[in-house]
Amino acid sequence: MEYAKSFRDLDVYQLSRQLSRGIFNITKSFPKEEMYSLTDQVRRSSRSVGAQIAEAWAKRRYIKHFVSKLTVSDGEQQETQHWIETALDCEYISIELKNDLLDRYAQVGRMLNSMIDKADKFCLKTNH
Repeated sequence: MEYAKSFRDLDVYQLSRQLSRGIFNITKSFPKEEMYSLTDQVRRSSRSVGAQIAEAWAKRRYIKHFVSKLTVSDGEQQETQHWIETALDCEYISIELKNDLLDRYAQVGRMLNSMIDKADKFCLKTNH
């Protein structure tokens, strides 16, 4: 495995940012009455996926902290999947868009879980 110099080098981080931007653009078309509920919730959780990855990177000195933050990130991507399904239920997005987003968030989840399983390869070799 080639060593990443920053969390920005991680494919999972880059994908999470791409998805977050997509969620932001999609939610621009949601009704105004959803601004402080569904729109806010799905934007918040989608943005948190990448933020938690960045924080995990900063905590690589301790495997348990690294894994904990990646676990939080996985929880945020699963929460985002819930809000995407809610948007479908409210007929704000198409089933095709829902399926595409859920597939891509599931990919993020698989990548995060792979990192968790291989945490020792990501964490610093001292004090862990």
